[in-house]
Amino acid sequence: MAVIHARQALLVEGWAEDVRLTVADGAIVEIRANTPAAPGDVTVDTLLPALGNLHSHAFQRAMAGMTEYRQAGRDSFWTWRTLMYRFMDTLTPAQIEAIAAQVYVEMLEAGYASVAEFHYVHHQPGGQPYDDLAELSARIFAAVEGTGIGLTHLPVLYTYGGAGRSALKEGQRRFGNDVDGFSRLVEAAEAGLRALPGDTRLGIAPHSLRATAPEDLAELLARYTSGPMHMHIAEQPQEVADVRDWLGARPVEWLLDNVQVDARWCLIHATHMTPEETRALAMTKAVAGLCPITEANLGDGPFSGPDYVAAAGRFGIGSDSNVKISVVEELRALEYAQRLRDGARNVMIPDQGSVGAFLYTAAAQGGAQALGRDAGQIADGKLADLVAIDTNAPTLCALSREQLLDGLVFAAKDTVVTDVWSAGRHMVRGGRHINRDAVAERYRNAMKGLLRDC
Repeated sequence: MAVIHARQALLVEGWAEDVRLTVADGAIVEIRANTPAAPGDVTVDTLLPALGNLHSHAFQRAMAGMTEYRQAGRDSFWTWRTLMYRFMDTLTPAQIEAIAAQVYVEMLEAGYASVAEFHYVHHQPGGQPYDDLAELSARIFAAVEGTGIGLTHLPVLYTYGGAGRSALKEGQRRFGNDVDGFSRLVEAAEAGLRALPGDTRLGIAPHSLRATAPEDLAELLARYTSGPMHMHIAEQPQEVADVRDWLGARPVEWLLDNVQVDARWCLIHATHMTPEETRALAMTKAVAGLCPITEANLGDGPFSGPDYVAAAGRFGIGSDSNVKISVVEELRALEYAQRLRDGARNVMIPDQGSVGAFLYTAAAQGGAQALGRDAGQIADGKLADLVAIDTNAPTLCALSREQLLDGLVFAAKDTVVTDVWSAGRHMVRGGRHINRDAVAERYRNAMKGLLRDC
């Protein structure tokens, strides 16, 4: 059991002062406001629900800064993907583990308490399975164990190289499985998950409509009837055109017409939607998985935010390629993309009020839903996914309580984060992950080996 005392905390009913919060078995078991700290309490300034990162490809963190050199011709998502495949094909299991651990430390220090790892690298270079089908999932689990982050593991079904059942290309063979092979891999991964803490979750991720086929998706949904279901959808105009030419409908349109999309689903990106698709997706109670920094980096385009939130659509944020890991900058980029497109201010909110508060609290709840975690709010019985910030920081010290989340989202740096708990595990203290130095050293050594092999 542990006790946290906060000068102020954002509870479900609003802000409260002198909050004493008791945590046992990873969950919040008691909240008492207007209560002084007692000896032995962990004391913090301001306590918030921590966000879950709903979309990560951990290994891509090691590419950050390597793809920003313009080649002859027009760069795009597709040219970036070719470079990513080439990079990924050199990674060893040990390097994948070291990269993931570094990523998860950075996530925790940025204020994320948990992550949905959209895990699609399964096999050896060339496509030969490892002796342990879940070898690379086990490397993710080792990184989680060493960093304490909450995990929703999402093994990815990736069968085809493109829309229309085209064959896997050279750089895609490490991903490939048919439905039966994928099910064996999931079974092996599920066995490995049992060694992790009880808040760990297992979900399923058909990669995209272009990487699967209608009959395979139907079989997958028949086999896995519960738990999180994540899928890339409508990220790029070319993807939309290819799926429409093959299936006779745009990706979001086809999925909503042919699959029972509900609250277990998280549709990643959903960037290129019509107004009708945007409203229809909102009505399903699925979560739109938005990754604004990566979407900007890859030139995907902005999400249809105003229409979606006006229809009570649920959303969360993810760091995707991990080119930059920052809770506040993801939320900031989400709103700023809307402003740049619309030539307006304070766009990403359904009514009047604090944009920062709406973005933060909605993303906390949407992320928790997408990860299958009973978190996203500070309330009795919820997982103790918590972040403490220092409101004495220069970017926040002049703000009223009602302005605080606006300051956090639009002005603050990640350095305002002082402490983070993941299901009660106190992993960030004084702004530093407790295993930061050892993890960083393993990462540097892994990168030295990777650069020698490239």
